[in-house]
Amino acid sequence: MESQLESAMMTLITVFHKYSGKEGDKYKLSKKELKDLLQGELSSFLEVQKDTSAVDKIMQDLDEDKDGEVDFQEYVVLVAALTVACNTFFWDDS
Repeated sequence: MESQLESAMMTLITVFHKYSGKEGDKYKLSKKELKDLLQGELSSFLEVQKDTSAVDKIMQDLDEDKDGEVDFQEYVVLVAALTVACNTFFWDDS
């Protein structure tokens, strides 16, 4: 039986690969793939639909190696940062 943390890790991996590789490198997210992921998976946390420059800003912030794509490690940084922000919000709110 898989633990909750193991399940969460598998979900992170599965979601990344659900969106990556539709264009170009199958191990990286293009700008369009990143936008699709953000809208499909994180729409309640990010207001990507209303701010057209939001994806550009997120891409710029995540793309540490400046190759114009987001690899798995860069994607995990986004998920970790959002998780920390959510944790802080929910702990501060209680």
